[in-house]
Amino acid sequence: MTIAADILFVHNNFPGQYKLLAAHLARIDGLRVFAIGSHTAADVEGVQLQRYRTPAQSTRNVHPFAKRFEIECRRAEQVIYAANVLKIKGMSPKLIFVHPGWGESLPLRQLFPDAKICIYCEFYYSACGADVGFDPEFRGYGVDGMARIEMRNAATLLGLVDADIGITPTRWQRSVFPSEFRSKIRCIHDGIDVDNLQPGPARFSHPILPKALQSGDEVLTYVARGLEPYRGFHIFMRALPEILAKRPNVQVCIVGGTDVSYGSPPETGGDWKSVMLEELTGQLDAKRVHFLDRLPYDQLLSLLRVSRAHVYLTYPFVLSWSLLEAMALGCTVIASDVAPVREVITNRQNGLLVPFFDVKALAAKTIEVLTSPGNFAALGSKARATIRTGYSFERNTLPQFQELIEELAPDIGQLMISGCDMRPSTDKITRKEIDHAPL
Repeated sequence: MTIAADILFVHNNFPGQYKLLAAHLARIDGLRVFAIGSHTAADVEGVQLQRYRTPAQSTRNVHPFAKRFEIECRRAEQVIYAANVLKIKGMSPKLIFVHPGWGESLPLRQLFPDAKICIYCEFYYSACGADVGFDPEFRGYGVDGMARIEMRNAATLLGLVDADIGITPTRWQRSVFPSEFRSKIRCIHDGIDVDNLQPGPARFSHPILPKALQSGDEVLTYVARGLEPYRGFHIFMRALPEILAKRPNVQVCIVGGTDVSYGSPPETGGDWKSVMLEELTGQLDAKRVHFLDRLPYDQLLSLLRVSRAHVYLTYPFVLSWSLLEAMALGCTVIASDVAPVREVITNRQNGLLVPFFDVKALAAKTIEVLTSPGNFAALGSKARATIRTGYSFERNTLPQFQELIEELAPDIGQLMISGCDMRPSTDKITRKEIDHAPL
């Protein structure tokens, strides 16, 4: 096979948001696909992955404002070493896709001055107007704290300056970036593998469950990468006493780790799960509330297939894959009424929206769905239709990337048109985490 062009992906947790795109490009004759990632990166069939590991070093003597950037610079240094290993192997990318959230984009323009760079614009941090300050329950930040929040954008801003174009998955995420950069950012969602997310009868078992759950059972689900306020964990937990009291047969399945993915840990120490269990001491039936930790992806899908009601809560922040996957599986979703969620859910058309902080409304709406699921079945069907028509990788994401790549690298665009092997992928990679890859 004659190699016409090289493509490089750079992502700390490769494949991350590039899972479907990287696998697709790796199946095209004439393309060589490379990737750089940390020791947590996963292999994708057909992609030559070069891992790096950042040596642990103290930041004790680094100014608090600069600690994050210090760590990002250390990662950037490791990317230089990893890229040079691939260069020795003959890699010369015409096109680079990079997530800047860990500083890995910093050296790319110097390493590959002739390459076209597409940067992933996941989120722009702000001291007000989005996630920070949204929840009045948690104390605000002083000037020092607000300065640190804004400085988290340093690597992303430098990456945007170097990049030829940026992409972001939702219109709302694009809107949080400074106006002077938005013309450089195109909205292209990562894409959902809708055809492999089929609703249907299912069975879910887990060692901590008293018995296996199956379609038709009264199952309430909540899924987040981490059990924390950013994903409304505290609100969901406070709704449970009323739900459990009114629905004596409901089985509540909570998926997520106890480490902090977003925001801060409790001031009292420990984790948010422990904090909420202590707050609700004596109000929960432990035999019906099951903490499943993080699940392998196939098990997560089985659980969502048996779900009668699925709760998704979030601050105004990055929209989770898990919401779109639940919708693709036809779940009846009760979600927080915030801007990023309203981009995909219209109340009473393809899901149900409740005010984020209204515990009583969340409990009441969830009880209503659990009591009369047939009254809400159409919402699940319309939710799947929303994802199929607007967020499918094959139908939506891939054509948009085709157009973008034709603009940036016309020869690669032509290969995508003429040389793609359209056979189903044999890629066995599954997403280890159940929520959107964090910054």
